[in-house]
Amino acid sequence: MKVCFVVMGFGKKTEYETGRTLDLNATYETIIEPAVTAQGLRCIRADEITQSGFIDVKMYEMLLRADLVIADISTGNVNAVYELGVRHALRPNSTIIMNEDQGKLYFDLNHISTFQYQHFGEDILAREAKRAVKDLGELIGNVIAAQDVDSPVYTFLPKLISPRMSDEEYEELLGEAEEAQHLFSRHMREGEQFMRQSRHDLASQEFAAAMALKPGEPDILQKLALTTYKAQLPDEISALRAGLEIIRSLEPETSNDPETVGVAGAITKRLWLMEGDFESLEAAIQFYRRGFEVKRDYYNGENLAMCFEFRAQVQADQAERIFDFMCAHKVRQSIVKSLLPVLDSPDFFDRPDKRWIYATLANCYFAIENPSEAIAFEHKFLGAAEAQWEVDTYMAGKDELLAIRSERMTMLSSGQN
Repeated sequence: MKVCFVVMGFGKKTEYETGRTLDLNATYETIIEPAVTAQGLRCIRADEITQSGFIDVKMYEMLLRADLVIADISTGNVNAVYELGVRHALRPNSTIIMNEDQGKLYFDLNHISTFQYQHFGEDILAREAKRAVKDLGELIGNVIAAQDVDSPVYTFLPKLISPRMSDEEYEELLGEAEEAQHLFSRHMREGEQFMRQSRHDLASQEFAAAMALKPGEPDILQKLALTTYKAQLPDEISALRAGLEIIRSLEPETSNDPETVGVAGAITKRLWLMEGDFESLEAAIQFYRRGFEVKRDYYNGENLAMCFEFRAQVQADQAERIFDFMCAHKVRQSIVKSLLPVLDSPDFFDRPDKRWIYATLANCYFAIENPSEAIAFEHKFLGAAEAQWEVDTYMAGKDELLAIRSERMTMLSSGQN
C-alpha cells in the first residue's frame, strides 16, 4: 500500500497577523485523512514520527520515502513550511500543498498550485468537508498517476538526481507511526468524551497521557489545564493552582492565543471569587482583555465585562467604579453588535459553538436590562447544551451577573447623569 505523509500543525493554531484561529485537527480528520484513505493510501501524520517535537532521521526518511506528501501550511506553521522545503529538495514530484482560503503565504509560492479549503470560524462545516474530500481525492489520484515534477527545486534544476534509500526498517517505521497515531487519538478522543460527560478527573488523566506523547503541545495543555481545575481535586483551590501552573507554561501574559488567555482568565477569575485576592482579579482582567483585543471573541469579551464589574465593586474611588461599570457596558454592547448578524448567517445552525453564542447573548441582555431577549436566548442555550458542566458554567455566570445588577444600574445611571 502506498504511503501518504501529512505535514501540518496540530490542534488549534492562531494566525497572529490576522488573529484567526483554525482547528487543524478538524482539517486532518474531516478532509485529509478521508480523502487519502479513499484513494487507497496509508495516511500518517508527521507529528506521530517525532514525539520529541524536532526533526530527526525518521522524519527525513519519511519526507524522502513517502509516495505522497501533503503539506498544510495554513497559519504559517514554521515546522510545516520547513518540512515542505525538505520534501521539495528530496523528491521531484508527488507533493501537494494545502492552505486555508484566507490564509497568507509567507514565502513565494505564486508559481506553485495549492489546494484551498475553507474554515468557518475555528471549524469546518459538513458541506465544505464533503466538497474538499471529493476534490482533494481527485487531486491525489491525478498526482499519483501523473508523477509530474511539482518541486520548484527540480523544476529549476532539471538535471538534479533525487537521492535513494534502501527499504530497510521503513515498514517498521510506518508501523510505529500508525501505532502512535492510534494511541494518541484514543487518549484525545476519550478525554473529550469525558469532558462532555463532566467527568473532568478522568478527562485530565487522558489529556495527561496525550501530553506524554506530545510534550508542550498548546492544544493539549489548554485542555489539561481546563480539566485539571474543573476536577477540583484534591480540593478546588489546589486544583485551580495546578491548572494555573499548567497554563503558565504557555506564557499567557504575552500569548496571542485566545484559548490560552481564556483558560488563564477563567482560573484567575475563580481564584478571585474564592479568595478575594485582588491580584488574581487584575490578572483575570489582563488575560481576558488580551483575548478580546486579539480576536474580539465573545467568550473573552463577556468574561472581561464581568471582571470589570467585580473590580467596580471593590473600587474605593467613585469615579473608578463608574468607569469600570461603563467599560463592562460598552464591551457587552460591542459583543451584541457583533453577534446579532451571526445569527442571520446561512451557516449559523451548522456552527459547533452556537450554544455558547446563545449563552453569551443571554448574559449580555440580562446585563443591559433586556430580560425578554435574555430569557429567549437562555432557552435556546439550554436546548443546545451538550453537557451538564456547560449548563453549570452558564448558570454560575448568570448568578454572578444578577448579583450585582442593582449596583450596576445605579452606577450607570449616575455616570450618564
